[in-house]
Amino acid sequence: MSQDGKPSSAGAVAGVDALSQDLLAHALAGVHDPRDRKSCRLASRAFARAEAASRRSARPLRCEALPRVLRAFPSLTSLDLSACAGLDDASLAAALSSAGGTELGVRRVSLARASGVGWRGLEAMVAACPRLEAVDLSHCVAAGDREMAALAAAAGLRELVMDKCLGVTDVGLAKVAVGCPGLDRLSVKWCREISDIGIELLAKKCPNLRSVDISYLKVSNESLRSLSTLEKLEEIALVGCMFIDDGGLRMLCAGNSLQSIDVSRCHHVTSQGLASLIDSQRFIQKINAGDSLHEIESCFLSKLSTIGETLTVLRLDGLEIFASNLQAIGDSCKNLAEIGLSKCNGVTDDGIASLVVHCGYLRTIDVTCCHLLTNDALAVIAENCRMVECLRLESCPFINEKGLERIATHCSHLKEIDLTDCRINDEALQHLASCSELEILKLGLCSSISDKGLVYIGSNCAKLVELDLYRCSAITDEGLAAVAQGCKKIRMLNLCYCTQITDAGLKHLSTLEELTNLEMRCLVRITGIGITSIAIGCTSLIELDLKRCYSVDDAGLWALSRYSQNLRQLTISYCQVTGLGLCHLLGSLRSLQDLKMVHLSWVSIEGFEMSLRAACGRLKKLKLLGGLRSVLSPELLQTLQACGCRVRWVDKPLVYKG
Repeated sequence: MSQDGKPSSAGAVAGVDALSQDLLAHALAGVHDPRDRKSCRLASRAFARAEAASRRSARPLRCEALPRVLRAFPSLTSLDLSACAGLDDASLAAALSSAGGTELGVRRVSLARASGVGWRGLEAMVAACPRLEAVDLSHCVAAGDREMAALAAAAGLRELVMDKCLGVTDVGLAKVAVGCPGLDRLSVKWCREISDIGIELLAKKCPNLRSVDISYLKVSNESLRSLSTLEKLEEIALVGCMFIDDGGLRMLCAGNSLQSIDVSRCHHVTSQGLASLIDSQRFIQKINAGDSLHEIESCFLSKLSTIGETLTVLRLDGLEIFASNLQAIGDSCKNLAEIGLSKCNGVTDDGIASLVVHCGYLRTIDVTCCHLLTNDALAVIAENCRMVECLRLESCPFINEKGLERIATHCSHLKEIDLTDCRINDEALQHLASCSELEILKLGLCSSISDKGLVYIGSNCAKLVELDLYRCSAITDEGLAAVAQGCKKIRMLNLCYCTQITDAGLKHLSTLEELTNLEMRCLVRITGIGITSIAIGCTSLIELDLKRCYSVDDAGLWALSRYSQNLRQLTISYCQVTGLGLCHLLGSLRSLQDLKMVHLSWVSIEGFEMSLRAACGRLKKLKLLGGLRSVLSPELLQTLQACGCRVRWVDKPLVYKG
């Protein structure tokens, strides 16, 4: 006790140290903010020991931190390396060996976009993690059959995501199928070298498959014939499979386990094919036929009644749908939780009314670009769907504050609303401010809203995590002050083309400690002073867009170099930066992976050369002027390519003012 009778901090820490490790681990389980967990670790060694023993997941941002993470948290079961800058075979193998030769208990590993990791790294991972069950290699565009052979040694693998692994062929898929017969979830989206032969072998060797995604593959109905033999198949995605038609869907009619099917963008699938599938698969819960069916036919609508009790998600985006169609859907599918009608021609107020009057359980309603809808549609939604959480109303020009008043009055559970390109004003935002559960608010191209509207939002929407103000040109620094004061949880903020914003507005935003994504394209009044405020205050920043912020100079880059160590994606095209500032930036940001720097007129060829060399091994995506292609050294370009960096060249002339 201290002299004034209050418990001392030392006594409080001693009390914590006296608690059991299990009790402390249970307390930490309720602390979700990483910064709060760090505070607990710093306050007490007991908390630090409890977290070390109980922590199950980690997401290191730099490869040099990986060995320390593996040693500090021996109980890890999930490891996300998708944002680990500079990760390659050597660093991955070295980190895994640093665990002291003991087998790791890691069961799930994400290597999404880890383009530097090849077969050697995967071999080391499989050897060090014998309990491996799930691997994500999505967007590792250089991964091929040899990488699949390395993964095939993980005999206990149950989940594998290899979307856009462009080098994988039937041979690689066969190796995985033979080596990992227990697979129950597989995604090979965009692996366009895989054919019917590979899918046939997969179906034979992996009988326990429950979920398969073969979207955008050049496969035919023969693949569906093979997959139809899987007795446990529950989910299948066929997005953009141009050679699949109704005949293939009929082959899936065998069995009765299918729960979800996605045939969006399958232009040869018709209502008749879906009707035949529904007729045999009586437990379907999700159907996505967006941008596929030429028209909604009665044969499909009549069969919906057979799955009316189970169907919860129906997406018909891009089709021509009339009121009679929506009435038939409403009559048959009373348990719908999500309806997708984005860009559907023919959707009217009467059609929406005939649907929602029967579907009171709807949580998500997407009527994006349904240009005929008015406030009457919002009124009937508000009256019948009071549990709705997500409303997508982009480009519905005839809705206004009156319709939104009804939504705000009756739909207190609303979490997301998209009003992009709608004719709404500050009064509409006043009504929406009463939705205290609101998390996502999109107001892009709503030129009539002003600071007054943002004051309403800031006053009551404390749970807001995403705000889109794209081209809301009347917004000023005062509006940002209101948002920053009342919406402390914002993580994503779009201010592109809000040209009245100045450094003072960015000073207000610097109090948003959880901000991760900030878009400020063409904010011509901000300078390095404002960027410095953001860099110092918003240390969680991951993505930053400064394109055409003409007054941003080296001072802003120096601040980012020092304070924004988590930054992974950066756009500085058209900024007034020099080679010195650019070189310092790229040499300092150890997590930076995606960089767009077009028309940096004050950076010399030598400046580009030195800057890119400073970032070699970390960058995965790069956007440059095409004129640089012939003047940068071939050895540098080869090094970037060898490190897995994809360069996009913009066909515009090279200009240097230095």
